[in-house]
Amino acid sequence: MFEKEDIIPLSEDVFRLIRDIIRDYCGLYFDDSSRYLLEKRLTRRVRSHHLNDFRDYYRLLRYDKNFEVELAAIIDVLTVNETYFFREQNQLRAFSEEILDELKEKNRDTRTLRIWSAGCSTGEEPYTLAILIMEKGNFLGWDIEIYGSDINQRVLQTARKGIYRRNSFRTADPYFVGKYFGEEDGSYRILDSVKKNVNFSYLNLLDPFRTRFLGKMDVILCRNVLIYFDNASRRKVIDNFYDRLVDGGYLLLGHAESLINISTAFTLKHLKNDMVYQKPNKDVGVRL
Repeated sequence: MFEKEDIIPLSEDVFRLIRDIIRDYCGLYFDDSSRYLLEKRLTRRVRSHHLNDFRDYYRLLRYDKNFEVELAAIIDVLTVNETYFFREQNQLRAFSEEILDELKEKNRDTRTLRIWSAGCSTGEEPYTLAILIMEKGNFLGWDIEIYGSDINQRVLQTARKGIYRRNSFRTADPYFVGKYFGEEDGSYRILDSVKKNVNFSYLNLLDPFRTRFLGKMDVILCRNVLIYFDNASRRKVIDNFYDRLVDGGYLLLGHAESLINISTAFTLKHLKNDMVYQKPNKDVGVRL
């Protein structure tokens, strides 16, 4: 930890320049009250490049040929990755008891199921989805693909390992822990039978070209991610999600998030357990 005198001062004008670079790169937005946070957390990055001050660091981000490598390092330092298994249980019940049943019937000919956990952090969410699908018991023999993506390389390493401490199970029923995890040196490792259905990759949600490589999705979950974006970035991300979803596909956001003032392209659907967004079928509605 840095002592106060070790922190390199970040002037207001340079803060705004660096903030805008980060926003344009990945959508994360830091308001004026976040200046000290960036000053404190990025001082180590400035020193690692043997620079004198944040103005030199801004020039590196702006003009260095390896600027994307440094921006990735910044994201690892600045992003908060608070998640756990079976988070937001009402929405998960809607997914398990209603959406999956609908997709079972809708995709009965192709027997495929494709789901994207966008902003998956350390992997608890996509693994939870895989467990819920396995619990249904009626997707045996289906081609199931669950994609977890994040812009933070550090958390993706944890997700790929699939080893978690007890805190990740704060709302999980012990039944699931006993059935789908093996205890290992005081931690819990996800079983390979779950892991085989989940793939993790680095992805910037603002990059429409790379997101196209994912193909079409039946369901996209992006929960508690857009709250860190400004409205312009939210619109870009939602447009990308719209393009990635099949007609009738579902978009699940966090309970603190909505598409109000962001997009009118989706229908808000009232399910028995929760409210979710749905991409209209072509014969039902058109995109505005």
